[in-house]
Amino acid sequence: MFVDVQGCLKFHRSMSLSMIVFVAVLFSAALHAGWNLLIKLSPNNEFAMGAVVFGHVPYALIGLLIFPLPVMESWPFIIAGAGVHVGYQFFLGKAYKIGNYSQIYPIARGIAPMIIAVFSVVFLDFSLTILNGSTILIICLGVISLGASSIKINNKSEFKPILFALITGVFIATYSLIDGVGALKAGTALGFYSWLALFNAFLMYALVAFQKRKRPAFRAYIQVPIFWIGGLASFSAFAISIWAFTQAPIALVSALRESSIIFAMIFGYFFLKEKSSPSTYFSISIIFVGLVISRLA
Repeated sequence: MFVDVQGCLKFHRSMSLSMIVFVAVLFSAALHAGWNLLIKLSPNNEFAMGAVVFGHVPYALIGLLIFPLPVMESWPFIIAGAGVHVGYQFFLGKAYKIGNYSQIYPIARGIAPMIIAVFSVVFLDFSLTILNGSTILIICLGVISLGASSIKINNKSEFKPILFALITGVFIATYSLIDGVGALKAGTALGFYSWLALFNAFLMYALVAFQKRKRPAFRAYIQVPIFWIGGLASFSAFAISIWAFTQAPIALVSALRESSIIFAMIFGYFFLKEKSSPSTYFSISIIFVGLVISRLA
């Protein structure tokens, strides 16, 4: 085993997907699709991504005042998680800069739960029932098929957005595992994420400063609405997901969270005028089947 999580696994294995967790994760999915849309709508996707991440800070500071301090054993996960989140945000911003929202989002989100499921079962000894495994597989296939149906690669430049989306998906799987195990160890999921969000913002600030070869003007981020609106939506979406990781199997929560693609397709249709095909509706129906099965798991 790569990580000693035996102390919390006994509790984790006994969890089932309650209606409260189910509804909370769906709400998190809607928030997640919403802040991704705000970034895609922004004329400067990379600046918008920075604004969303920095927008976590006010809400994280409130979290520090409300929630208890995570136990020391979880701090390596906080630091590592913050670093992986920055990698995810960097590649997501790059992907949106060169690719379509309705293509990048489903590919990046769709591969992550399958990676999480395999890794958590093989290396972390997390157990999944047949119904849980079926839920994950069905939702992932539905999500990936949405993005795959729009792929048309005629030259190398058209492959680049797909590559960035796949890399982003690997980062999503990695931070989900780190966040889930770390939150289980921390004893406070929301306290854990409040600290992680602060470190995440600090590392993002360092990355932006390195890229621009100068310290970015923080005031420029505070003055844009996406700092407050996108920051709140993103912080809330991640906080709910991390809390859910402590209430149900990580891979299952991750798969349910990818139902955000349904919201993404709706947002893409109304706000970005991205048309849907019959295959899109078929893929969405597959995701709905997965959601129904999850309630039986």
